[in-house]
Amino acid sequence: MLGKVFKAYDIRGTYPDPLDEKVAWKVGYGAATLLLEESRAAGDNSPMGKTICVGHDMRKSSPSLRDELCRGLLDGGASVIDVGLVDTPFVYFAINHLGCAGGVQVTASHNPPQYNGFKISRRKAKPVGEATGLAKIREIAATSDPRIRGQVKGHTEKRDLWNEYRAHVMKFVDMAGKKIRVAVDASNGMAGTMVPRVFGKGGSNIPGLTIDELYFDNSKGEFVHEPNPLVASNLRDLQKLVVEKHADFGVCFDGDADRLMVVDETGGIVGCDHLTAFLASYFLASNKGSSVVYDLRSSKSVEQDIERAGGVPVRSRVGHVFMKANLAETNGVFGGELSGHFYFRDNFYADSGAIALAVLLTAYAKAGKPMSKIIAPIARFPQSGEINFEVEDKDGALAALEEQCGDGAKIDYLDGVTLDRFNADGWWCNVRKSNTEPLLRLNLEAKDGATMERALAMVTPLLGTRVDH
Repeated sequence: MLGKVFKAYDIRGTYPDPLDEKVAWKVGYGAATLLLEESRAAGDNSPMGKTICVGHDMRKSSPSLRDELCRGLLDGGASVIDVGLVDTPFVYFAINHLGCAGGVQVTASHNPPQYNGFKISRRKAKPVGEATGLAKIREIAATSDPRIRGQVKGHTEKRDLWNEYRAHVMKFVDMAGKKIRVAVDASNGMAGTMVPRVFGKGGSNIPGLTIDELYFDNSKGEFVHEPNPLVASNLRDLQKLVVEKHADFGVCFDGDADRLMVVDETGGIVGCDHLTAFLASYFLASNKGSSVVYDLRSSKSVEQDIERAGGVPVRSRVGHVFMKANLAETNGVFGGELSGHFYFRDNFYADSGAIALAVLLTAYAKAGKPMSKIIAPIARFPQSGEINFEVEDKDGALAALEEQCGDGAKIDYLDGVTLDRFNADGWWCNVRKSNTEPLLRLNLEAKDGATMERALAMVTPLLGTRVDH
């Protein structure tokens, strides 16, 4: 059962099978064992060094899973601070604000309502992934003895940190007296709680800001549309609202509000790599020489514009575990991922949907022109978008790609295979393996449309059967 719910970056599955309260207790016990051990190794014997903060999202199963998770944490020797119904980045903030040994958010992010799960973080909100502790938690959980349930060593308290969280996010907002109208789709998820608590009802906490709210009701734990803003069809209602309200731009959050997508004033979808380039330029204006981390699927324009703005571009493997680690290691000022995660040095190197919106308001006010005009020069190269191919022999397909298209190309294996012929032939691509399915994922970019078509005609026959979903 545990093997079905432990993933590469978190724990997730359908409720109540295979993920139920028994699993929640085991996860809590395993997390407490690991996080307290790390805290002791760091020499932290303070009360907070033995405390783990816990939050949960609005799913129907979240309260009961949280309760059993907390019992497991207590039985594992930890004390617990319950921060309540919050977005996932709130937990990252709480860990650092309180100095806890770690934290757990009960959430299944963008998955449908029948799913739930746990996102675990260690000290300083550093992520716990398969290679950085999750495998050990699974091992401890699998061998834990339920008969020790109730042997509580720590204590639980509830803590309301919304005022402190709001103050933290507000540090990133400066609209310079401008008036900005934003349409926000909360996807019936945790942004429906976070946005009013932080930015105020209708944007009332920030002078000049107006927020038109869409799908903010999360009381039923259900979704009008899938809470995944990466799927274009999930943005249709937001696009319509932006145009109807003559908003400056629109923002759609995912289920646990750690990711967002943007649409411009015309309803056009803004690529998260293009948004990364825009926000990087904003940060680099006052942080010359700083590094900016971006995921390797991003447009060439991201690297070029970071350098043009006086920054150091740092390519990263896909995934928040790698993005956060690269940002911290390089002391980068900012990072952006194609999935809609945005990371900030002044947010403990962690991602935050709330801060992404705050920074976007500030950068937009400073730019002084429509969002479509801001993005147009950044979106200068045609992109394929991510295309999936079904193939049993993934290694064979990658070898064929290298053999037939690799001559004279710059090739690296940071994440899958990146084959760069941009300087010579005007195109490049990255092909990555799916961790869970017999799929290869292609992202290709070219200097113009004709080159794009030629490159796709060469590459796609080598990768298997195209899957459109």
